[in-house]
Amino acid sequence: MIFMCLRRDLLIKTCLLILIGGLISPSCRNAGNNSNGLKAEPGQPANKMDQNSPELIHRRSIVIDLHADTAQRLVDENVDLSQRLPDGHLDGVRMQEGGLDAQFFSIWVEPRYYGKGGPKAVARADAQINAVRALVDKYPNMWGLATTAADIRRLEGEQKLSALMGMEGGYAIDEKLENVEKYFRLGVRYMSPAWSVSTSWAGSSGDAEGRNRGLNEFGVQVVHEMNRLGMMVDVSHVSDQTFWDIIKTSDKPVIASHSNARALANVPRNLTDDMIRAIGQKGGVICVVFFPSFIDAEWNRKREQIDREIAPILDRAEAETQGTAAERHTAREHARTVEYAKRLPPISLAHLVDHIDYIVKLAGVDHVGLGSDFDGINATPEGLATVADLPHLTEELLRRGYSAGDVEKILGGNILRVMEAVESK
Repeated sequence: MIFMCLRRDLLIKTCLLILIGGLISPSCRNAGNNSNGLKAEPGQPANKMDQNSPELIHRRSIVIDLHADTAQRLVDENVDLSQRLPDGHLDGVRMQEGGLDAQFFSIWVEPRYYGKGGPKAVARADAQINAVRALVDKYPNMWGLATTAADIRRLEGEQKLSALMGMEGGYAIDEKLENVEKYFRLGVRYMSPAWSVSTSWAGSSGDAEGRNRGLNEFGVQVVHEMNRLGMMVDVSHVSDQTFWDIIKTSDKPVIASHSNARALANVPRNLTDDMIRAIGQKGGVICVVFFPSFIDAEWNRKREQIDREIAPILDRAEAETQGTAAERHTAREHARTVEYAKRLPPISLAHLVDHIDYIVKLAGVDHVGLGSDFDGINATPEGLATVADLPHLTEELLRRGYSAGDVEKILGGNILRVMEAVESK
């Protein structure tokens, strides 16, 4: 279901009226003082509403998604995120409908097309950053650029969407330590050392070269520099050895921007039980990814088979597309999405929440969040087709027995806490 928001001043006025009558209730007081903000249906008095309803719990939470690939759409397709888009997973209108307050846009360089460093990789990252910043400049009534937890809280209070950035793979720093600060100053607030292709200084979980490789000395310097600046270190996509080197090296909490539990879906991108515990002990957060390959092992096995079957279709879609490398890549992935929808069974939202349950069991409810990978995945769980469907996740969490406070932590509170810890000097 989709819930519309009421201006916060209506809630405050309602609480004041009740206070004047001497009848103020604890729930109304808490709502008025909640830094997350309580949002209600238009025209409905707040004191008449069920303060524990899924609608209000979702709306009073600050909801944050740590990872979406929409920045590539801004550059390659020139999409207008102020409007409802006919495709994809994310735009400003659907964010408002789904109560998503803050989105980290992934700044991703595809090594196949742009290399693992060098001018092309730098230019590709810079173009995406410029596109996110231009979005904020063009639509200041809808979007604001956020670089801190305080910015997210402020923009939510102004009823604006927060645009943040994280770098998926360290290719664009081009093996220059000073470029870490360059990207921090441009607004990037987390970085993973590698995507599915290893860098010279960190191993990836996605290639044979990096699976048994960790951080080299330059990689250690990068982590220290990120700690110094207040940039979160992301362990999604890195090799197991790189993961443990980051845990040992970082002085600040670390994040997994979009990873699930390996015990439930045995793929290298997911985290082992020991890794989940280590992130929790470090004070960090694991943000669950919505792609079914990382949710269900059987679905992933079927996907691998389907990928082999449809390879000629994807090759043809790419070859028949004229334009840039990015445009050819877009055509290939669109064809993949179509074929997956025809050939693969759906995965339920409950399967995703199983991963949240598992992480909570190992690390605690303070160490799990959301990292959808929207606009970078070719399938989604049933009930989570786009950001507009995020309230369904809240409903399932409450059905599982999570308290309202726990749900607020999972939806975004945990990410705010980690941001504040990393920001502190």
